[in-house]
Amino acid sequence: MINSGTMGMPLHFGKMPKWLSERMGKMGSTIIESVAQNYGKSEVLTRLSDPNWFQAFGAVMGMQWNSSGVTATVLGSLKRKINPMASELGIYILGGKGRYGWNTPQQVRRVSNKHSLKGDELVRASQLTTRVDNNAVQDGYNLYQQYFILSDEGEWTGITQGMNTNNRRARRYHWHSPSVRSFVSDPHVGIVGEKGGKILNLADSRADFARTNIVELTKENPKEIIDIYKNRTLPNRHDIRESDLNLTRLGAVLQMAYNSEINNFEDLLMLKGVGPRTLKALALTSEIIHGDASRFEDPSRFAFAVGGKDGVPHPIDTKAYDETIEMLSDSVEKSKLGYKEKSKALKRLHTATKNVESRYTPTAFLKDILDIEWDHAENKGGMTFMGETVSGLTRAITSLQNAVLYGSKTDKN
Repeated sequence: MINSGTMGMPLHFGKMPKWLSERMGKMGSTIIESVAQNYGKSEVLTRLSDPNWFQAFGAVMGMQWNSSGVTATVLGSLKRKINPMASELGIYILGGKGRYGWNTPQQVRRVSNKHSLKGDELVRASQLTTRVDNNAVQDGYNLYQQYFILSDEGEWTGITQGMNTNNRRARRYHWHSPSVRSFVSDPHVGIVGEKGGKILNLADSRADFARTNIVELTKENPKEIIDIYKNRTLPNRHDIRESDLNLTRLGAVLQMAYNSEINNFEDLLMLKGVGPRTLKALALTSEIIHGDASRFEDPSRFAFAVGGKDGVPHPIDTKAYDETIEMLSDSVEKSKLGYKEKSKALKRLHTATKNVESRYTPTAFLKDILDIEWDHAENKGGMTFMGETVSGLTRAITSLQNAVLYGSKTDKN
């Protein structure tokens, strides 16, 4: 299957503040460890190969909800934390952005030799993912990132990303080895990008005629040009609107966090007394760990976990962020020792939130929750890439981001 859905990603630039990148590494690695503990390392690779889950994963860690920068920041911060524990976890994050991606084959070879894997086949796989995405899929996007996530059993997920500087868009390609029967016939788990007209995709099974008659195709318009896109695109604007969200699901999380709904669940005693913003972050993080694939079609919802580095939907609450990391880390470490109570409590939190969700009727609450969170940020030192929130000023600046980044092309929907 070529894809399960698409998202358009604006091409954003900028430097990551150190206070955020370090937290992203800690939270991301504990989420990956928790998924591995609960469901196995194969499930980690499955999650990473899901474009919607990946975007939601970046949002829950505090990155922009719709930015192409999620790829480098999430995988870069994970790489620094996951690789030192790879011998224990059994997962290696190889490759990178720019020149760091060029050495991917050598990195794959070293891991293969260490674990007696089929090195030649894996090196070929890492090279073909790039070649297919850069050459067989002729969509105007030039690759500049290549990541190859490899398990010590030889299973792999490939994530590459290309940019189109003409329209300031990016496209991310996801691969997963169990789904690849042929590198030139429907190899992708998902292709994430903007719906932008017709694309020549020579890696689609329906383009078999095109592949076998490639010389003739250079002389005339190919008959096997296909439109591979379905579903949603992330818009050319920075703000989050009600149309971007599943309000029932977000409303249930807020109900749990702010309206003491958690007190109705006796099996969540361990979490009672946790502050509402930390509980909100834990509920959304628990969904990232335990939710099924159907729950990640609105990645913007996960930006409400701790906030976003650019102040969208609101500044990052570092206290809630640190408490969430502490809770997750403690859960992972105690599970290693056989004490799984906290891990089970976090899993039950997701179940309890879905219970609330089943009887929640959404209302138009987005403006109210944004005002509440911004008021809290201005009084309690919320953070953005500009530093600590300044009352009145920071919010005014963030409101100008749409015009600065997109000008008159800003999506009005």
